[in-house]
Amino acid sequence: MLSAFANAFRTPDLRRKLLFVLMIIVIFRAGSQIPAPGVNVANVQACLSDAANNDGVYNLINLFSGGALLQLTVFALGIMPYITASIILQLLVVVIPRLEALKKEGQGGQAKITQYTRYLTLGLALLQATGIVALARSGNLLQNCPQDLLHSNTLSTFVTMVITMTAGTAVIMWLGELITDRGVGNGMSILIFTQVVATFPSGLWAVGRQNGWWVFGIVLAVGLVIVAAVIFIEQAQRRIPVQYARRMVGRKMFGGSSTYIPLKVNQAGIIPVIFASSLLYLPGMAVQFNQTSTNPVIDFLNTYLVNGDHPLYMALYFGLIIFFTYFYVSITFNPAEVADNMKKYGGFIPGIRAGKPTEDYLSYVLSRITFPGALYLGLIALIPLIALVLIGANQNFPFGGTSILIMVGVALDTVKQIESQLQQRNYEGFLR
Repeated sequence: MLSAFANAFRTPDLRRKLLFVLMIIVIFRAGSQIPAPGVNVANVQACLSDAANNDGVYNLINLFSGGALLQLTVFALGIMPYITASIILQLLVVVIPRLEALKKEGQGGQAKITQYTRYLTLGLALLQATGIVALARSGNLLQNCPQDLLHSNTLSTFVTMVITMTAGTAVIMWLGELITDRGVGNGMSILIFTQVVATFPSGLWAVGRQNGWWVFGIVLAVGLVIVAAVIFIEQAQRRIPVQYARRMVGRKMFGGSSTYIPLKVNQAGIIPVIFASSLLYLPGMAVQFNQTSTNPVIDFLNTYLVNGDHPLYMALYFGLIIFFTYFYVSITFNPAEVADNMKKYGGFIPGIRAGKPTEDYLSYVLSRITFPGALYLGLIALIPLIALVLIGANQNFPFGGTSILIMVGVALDTVKQIESQLQQRNYEGFLR
């Protein structure tokens, strides 16, 4: 593997791409450390030193921003508005016929959908920035923080911070597209990976400092086992063989080839975890905005659905992940469309008739393979909550949940892309 890295850097064009990606990552991380105009950095750092702030209701956004959200930096919103916009567009493609038609138009239609994603990202960034700055202005962003987070509460400061954070999201989108066009791998995925990895050392250090280095060693060993298991499941797939019959078009013979449809065990990726986490943040936000309320509903939410260490919270989280896994797979993989395309081009599954029987068979296999994938996602997502109960770690526990899925998934994807470029130049790849 080390020799493969050396070969990658010996190849001039591949070396330029890798160095370009590293330069963009440095710029990205620098923007995540520069405070937005009007932020009282000393007071923010003083409040962040309180461990209680690490368990707020903004953990998911803070994770995708690499900790920049609670520090109110230029890139405070991170990549989260883009992720949300992409998910919304994916769902709307299934619902709105016009978007579905654009998707089928090929590269031109996809460019239109990408443009809509950018516009929606800026709209969501504007809304999120307004909410975050309003919370910082009122003193509700960080729990148990009596100090002013802003130098001034004037309207001009408020507007300046909102515009700065929204512009920061636009710059992040641009940086991600630069990596995709001129670098290696998917730019947005690499930026997400960078922000998640940025919080990883501090999470490990917090475990060792709070629970002792013996616990740290055990956590590290268990973490390596979890990483190996995640790599195994992420690469697992059910390959359905497909045979294409020979057909004559003019004077040429086409077809007669064999291929397969790869159905991954984790067909949905991390989307179900994001959906479930986002829904379960709503009770926490309702409680935070009604801290002085004596409403019994607010008391119930505060008791059972705010802290992740309650069994009801864990059970609901697990159930939502399984539900959203089936839901997302059902809208992203259409057995009827796949069966229709196979029939159109003369393809068939050996032993299965073309048309409706093929559709029924694909639906059966997909439902069977989605179940272990949903259980896997639910168990991985529960690891930080179990760690919260066992060793008192915060919900940003490094080995588990969204963070480990992102790190392993993006790393595998990027390594495969580098390997494919090395193989084009007759070098040995990473995966021997």
